[in-house]
Amino acid sequence: MLIRTHLLITLLFILIFFSSVQNKVVFIVVALIATFIPDIDTKFSKLGKRKIFRPLQFFVSHRGIFHSFIFLILICVLLYLWKPVIAFGVLIGYGLHLLADSLTIQGIRPFYPFKRRLRWKIKTGGRFEVVLFVGFLIADLWLLLNMALNLSLFSRL
Repeated sequence: MLIRTHLLITLLFILIFFSSVQNKVVFIVVALIATFIPDIDTKFSKLGKRKIFRPLQFFVSHRGIFHSFIFLILICVLLYLWKPVIAFGVLIGYGLHLLADSLTIQGIRPFYPFKRRLRWKIKTGGRFEVVLFVGFLIADLWLLLNMALNLSLFSRL
């Protein structure tokens, strides 16, 4: 999927979990940044085009280890032990990226290095992804409006 779709999916879940997290700013920033991370293994992504990631791209393939739930779990456990405040944001942003990519034709290898792919029928950048993008955009705007209205109602009390 395209990064814009990943960001809207992540934003929806940020809004859903917003009231449940303690450090809201950290959660938002970490989840949004984590959405970009799985694609550092390709030079065509927002982060992957940076020269610092080129050596990494020489050693790994796109949708390989970085698109694996095993890697996600390992990273989240390590982050939870080191900086627990960021672990949940990474789980949301990174995990939703993997779930969304598993719906594409190319899919992901969820238990890398095992060869089995998890995939569906959505073409990256295709019509159905555009429909998903618009759907998530509407859902995000609806939740944001709802949250804003609830805040304004509580401020009057």
